[in-house]
Amino acid sequence: MKHPLRQTWDLDTIFPGGSASSEFEAFIQGLEQDIKLLQEQVKSASIPQTLEEAAGLEGIVELLEQCTAKGSEARSFVSCLSAQDQSDKKANQLSGRITGLLASFQSAAVQFSTLLRDIDDTLFHDWMAKDNMAPLSFTLSESRSRAREKMSPELESLALSLSVDGYHGWGDFYNTIVSHIQIPFEENGELRMLSAGQAANKLSHPDKEVRREVFQKWEEAWSASEDYCADTLNHLSGFRLKLYEARDWDQVLKEPLAVNRMSKETLDAMWSVVQSTKPLLVEFLNRKAQLLGMDQLSWEDVDAPLQTSEVKISYDDAAESIVRQFRAFSPRMADFAQMAFDKNWIEVEDRPGKRPGGFCTSLKHSNQTRIFMTYSGTASNVSTLAHELGHAYHQHLMTELPVLNQSYAMNVAETASTFAEMIVSDAQVKGAQQEEERLALLEEKINRSVAFFMNIHARFLFETTFYEQRKQGILTASEISNLMEQAQKEAYLNALSGYHPHFWASKLHFYITGVPFYNFPYTFGYMFSAGLYALALEQGEAFAERYDALLQDTGILPVEELAQKHLGVDLTRPDFWQKAASSCEQDIRQFLQMTQNMV
Repeated sequence: MKHPLRQTWDLDTIFPGGSASSEFEAFIQGLEQDIKLLQEQVKSASIPQTLEEAAGLEGIVELLEQCTAKGSEARSFVSCLSAQDQSDKKANQLSGRITGLLASFQSAAVQFSTLLRDIDDTLFHDWMAKDNMAPLSFTLSESRSRAREKMSPELESLALSLSVDGYHGWGDFYNTIVSHIQIPFEENGELRMLSAGQAANKLSHPDKEVRREVFQKWEEAWSASEDYCADTLNHLSGFRLKLYEARDWDQVLKEPLAVNRMSKETLDAMWSVVQSTKPLLVEFLNRKAQLLGMDQLSWEDVDAPLQTSEVKISYDDAAESIVRQFRAFSPRMADFAQMAFDKNWIEVEDRPGKRPGGFCTSLKHSNQTRIFMTYSGTASNVSTLAHELGHAYHQHLMTELPVLNQSYAMNVAETASTFAEMIVSDAQVKGAQQEEERLALLEEKINRSVAFFMNIHARFLFETTFYEQRKQGILTASEISNLMEQAQKEAYLNALSGYHPHFWASKLHFYITGVPFYNFPYTFGYMFSAGLYALALEQGEAFAERYDALLQDTGILPVEELAQKHLGVDLTRPDFWQKAASSCEQDIRQFLQMTQNMV
């Protein structure tokens, strides 16, 4: 690996010139032409009555795959441009244009799904039995099934068209809001204006006074923008609820469960185990408060490190460590990570103007990925880097499959990312040379359990309640903040002395329109990956190939069938989830034992 590593990504290898790229403009125009051709072919197609007529639709399927790949490329490229520089107005314009294009594409896809829906069942089965169509049988069958639960294709197309400036427009407005958030912070005698992303990193600072100051100003900044955020969330959710009503969907969770290819029974089984594990997590939080010299942790203290001095990990050291630890599990995974570093697929520079948070995005036309985050040298940053590389590796494995089979849900996507985190964090704890270092790393590892079992659960409880109340009308900013705080208190079993009422305003996930309820899949991924990791420890090197095979099936199987096929377990029962939670419980018990004489 070359040193020092570049800390900004290379987007020019995709399309040179950024938002002013002439090559990207030509690519968009080509995508427009492909979508028009798709629309024409779908419009002129009729319901086949014979196998020969069904085979005549295969050209449309190929064009559908082509538009899917190109659409992914365009959307991902623009999201990278917007994230790296929130003042890039041209990128925002391109984002709106791409959203409109993809709405047209989705409209054609909906019409084609309706055509598939109306094919005779026996004929469709025979068509899917053909050698060239068999690999796509799950995806196309799923498309038929979903078409049966939606409105007429004309109304679905209208809804998609209106969503560009309605639903998605409100979601995009979050980027405008967050680009204006600035947090004043004095460091080394100099007053700096931190972006939301930079300020978020300060919330895990070892100095409690720094955390308290930044958190107070963070709350003040989001409070000043709360009315904009409330309008945005109200109208975004209102659009979604009206669409559900038109489809005769009376359950808010119907779409997120379908998108994640999982059942309500699986979700309930998972949450039941999470809830039963929380009392032990509260013991951890209470012990941590004692170690930090507090009676009780407040929201800004939950992620605070135990060290009194901030330990910085260089980006180069983090990269080298991640590749080395990946290699102990899978040489293929390590080689991919090293390639991502060497080819400059990762943006980590700590600078103003960037969007907060981290993500990995797939460019399915060029078979590349890009990773975005702000790296400031914390242990949490190292975990985030490993997490996003896990996402990237997952997509890398999918490039060998048909494009239509690469659409895997968020819950299994979070499995791959969290599994990568576990490889790194477990290796760090086991490899620690000193007791103090081991304790700090163990505490950081348990913090992630707190996040997935409590923070994510709070988001789920909040959104569930918010959507039920939103059915009755608009909620004020103060009402939304109250719902958020009540959800946090319930999720954390009242274990904290103070909460984050404006969390709903600051968190991007509530404004994402591509995936509804962007919360519970995180916990699913964490627990499912914990179960996988336990198997990896038992089976050693042999498990790496099995793991790759499981990831490659994530686009063509519901999670219950995925788990049954590759692990032989039933996700609708609490047994698997309890076994997955046991690793978290073991970590906490070890932490409590190591610290019992320190308080």
